[in-house]
Amino acid sequence: MRWGDMRPSDNVEDRRGEGGGGRGFPIGGGGMRLGGGALILIVVVSLLFGVNPMSFLGMVDTGAPGSSVPAPPTRPAAPANAKDDASLAFVQRTLGDTEDVWSALFKNMGSRYDAPRLVLFAGSYPSACGMADTAAGPFYCPGDRKVYLDTAFFGELARRFGAPGDFAQAYVIAHEIGHHVQNELGTMREYDQAAGRMDARQRNALSVRLELQADCYAGVWGYYAARRNLLDPNDVDEGLRAAAAVGDDMITKGRVAPDAFTHGTAAQRTRWFKQGLATGDPRSCNTFAARDV
Repeated sequence: MRWGDMRPSDNVEDRRGEGGGGRGFPIGGGGMRLGGGALILIVVVSLLFGVNPMSFLGMVDTGAPGSSVPAPPTRPAAPANAKDDASLAFVQRTLGDTEDVWSALFKNMGSRYDAPRLVLFAGSYPSACGMADTAAGPFYCPGDRKVYLDTAFFGELARRFGAPGDFAQAYVIAHEIGHHVQNELGTMREYDQAAGRMDARQRNALSVRLELQADCYAGVWGYYAARRNLLDPNDVDEGLRAAAAVGDDMITKGRVAPDAFTHGTAAQRTRWFKQGLATGDPRSCNTFAARDV
C-alpha cells in the first residue's frame, strides 16, 4: 500500500508513553501505594512529633546513608525509535485518508463529516467506554468518539491470525472508522434503542449486522484508495485475509454456537468487505435491511 502518499491526520493522540494510571501515590522503589487516608494520617503524626512529613515518604534528604532527593516525577516520553515512528506515521496517514474519503462522501450526501480522534496506546489506557487494553483489541468508543489502538495488535494480526501486510492493518483502522461513520449517521443510536428491547440471542444477531456494516464501510474506503492507485496488487488479498481471520468462527475455532457470535463469520466478514470494495457506495452497506447476511 502506498500509504506514504496519503495525507497525515492531525487527529492522532500518541499515548504510548503513558500508563493507565492507578490510585494513590508510589512510595520508594517498591511500587507500594498509599491512599488519601494514609497520607492524611502521616501528615497528622508528623505534625505531632515535629517531623517533616515528606521524610516519611522518602522524598527529601533525611541525612541517612544512601538517602537522596529524587527528581520530580515526569510523564514518560512516547517511544521514539524508528519502528514506533513508522507505526505512528502509518496510522496518521491511513486515518488522514479515511478522513478525506468520508468527508467527500458525507458532502455528497448533503452532510458534514466530523472526524474522530485515534488514540495510540501501549498496554492500557482509560477511555469513556472503560479501560482500553491490548487483549481487548482495537475498538471505537462512541462515548468520547475516539478509536483506541495498541499497535502491538498489528503484530498479533500477523502472527496469531495469519494476516500480515500494511493493507491488513489499514483494514483494522478503516473498520473502526466505520463504527464512527455509524455514529455520525445515527445508526448506533438506533442500534442501542433496538438492542434494549431484545434478548441476548437477538442482540447478538443485531451486533453481527452492526459489525458487518463497519466491514462494508471499510471496503468503501478501500474502493477509493484503489481508484487513486494507492493499493498494490496484493493489498486486497491482505485485507480479505484480515477480515476472514477475525471472524467469530475463526477466533473460536468453531467452539461457540453461531447464536453467540457478535461480529460475524469469516465468510460474512469477507462478503461485506468485498461489497464495499466493489461498489464504493455506503448505501450498499445496509446490512440491517439485508434478508441474509
